[in-house]
Amino acid sequence: MKILVTGASGLLGLNLSLQMHTQHQIIGVDRSKLAHTPFDLIKLDLLDLDALPKLLSESKPDAVIHCAANALVDACELHPDSASTLNAVLPGRLAKLCAEREIQFLHISTDAVFDGTKEGIYNEKDEPNPLGVYAQTKLDGEIAVLEANPNAAIARVNFFGWSLSGTRSLAEFFVNNLGAAQHVNGFDDVYFCPMFVGDLADTLVGMLSKSLSGMYHVVGSRAITKYEFGQSIARQFGFDASLINPISVSDAGLKAKRSTNLRLSVNKLSTALGREIPNFSTGLAKFYTQYQQRYPQKMRGYQQVREQ
Repeated sequence: MKILVTGASGLLGLNLSLQMHTQHQIIGVDRSKLAHTPFDLIKLDLLDLDALPKLLSESKPDAVIHCAANALVDACELHPDSASTLNAVLPGRLAKLCAEREIQFLHISTDAVFDGTKEGIYNEKDEPNPLGVYAQTKLDGEIAVLEANPNAAIARVNFFGWSLSGTRSLAEFFVNNLGAAQHVNGFDDVYFCPMFVGDLADTLVGMLSKSLSGMYHVVGSRAITKYEFGQSIARQFGFDASLINPISVSDAGLKAKRSTNLRLSVNKLSTALGREIPNFSTGLAKFYTQYQQRYPQKMRGYQQVREQ
């Protein structure tokens, strides 16, 4: 399968492209951060919306996995217009172009579209209620995609892994700070369902192979608090778990509100794929194995060196 991956330098886009390029023909789209990748690379600013038709016409993909987004939650609060352009307008435009060309379109959204007030587990039929600009623009993106392309698939995700900068995931936050013996906070009242990015890559490509359409929750099959997440990382890596201070998210002084309950059901996804969805524990073991194999350092070898 020829797969076009937008946001190819992002945490998901890069890991997916590196993992899948030996099994599929991967074409990554990146503005300027990557070089010498083992997969094909197209340099393009996706916000140049007029360039999108040419991108699809020349690359001729079988499918598009649209990972590109502004996922910096607090930054979105400060710059709502640019967040909306990237998170809502762009995916809607891409979805329409893919529909016109009969290209499979898989859009990456977020569990943050829910406000977390439900007692229990969210399923795909529950009504979203975004708490901040980031979540609202991602929900707007979902709506724009399905209006433009009813055959598109949307994956609401929450994932962790190694990134190009080494600072993009919650897991990296704990590894970096605990590895330096620094005290950190862990929210003991925020529940989420993290999935290892490698497992997410496998799952997304599996969704394409099944030609799935509509809304899916694509998260880990086990819910934990962010404090428990940090504790598990400390144990796996041999760090001092007592460095993590359990606090409430309401005491953290964050600009954007966060949902405290992001427990999502994966029953629909599991049924559609005909298999169980990986949980956090197995993903954490893979994350640690990559650490041992110096995968983060190898990944940074694909970073574009900027001329001084």
